[in-house]
Amino acid sequence: MKPKKIPMRMCLGCNEMKPKMELIRVVKSPEGEISLDFKGKAPGRGAYICRSTDCLSKARKARRLEKSFSCKIEESVYEVMMNELGSEEENI
Repeated sequence: MKPKKIPMRMCLGCNEMKPKMELIRVVKSPEGEISLDFKGKAPGRGAYICRSTDCLSKARKARRLEKSFSCKIEESVYEVMMNELGSEEENI
């Protein structure tokens, strides 16, 4: 029996390939709303970042999320994502 293939995704912050389960999905919903999807099941276009505020900061600085979603992302959206990631980091 072949071992199960682990899906890999690239973090938009550090540009490292990692197993999908280790990353957090950032999703752009069909309505155009951008948010963190901790379960990985929300409908819409997805991009991945590590579970650290550092990687989100890097992706934000290089505008990688804006490029992958082809839209402008408001500062307030980044603030909400930073807060959610910050509280996620504290729980680990």
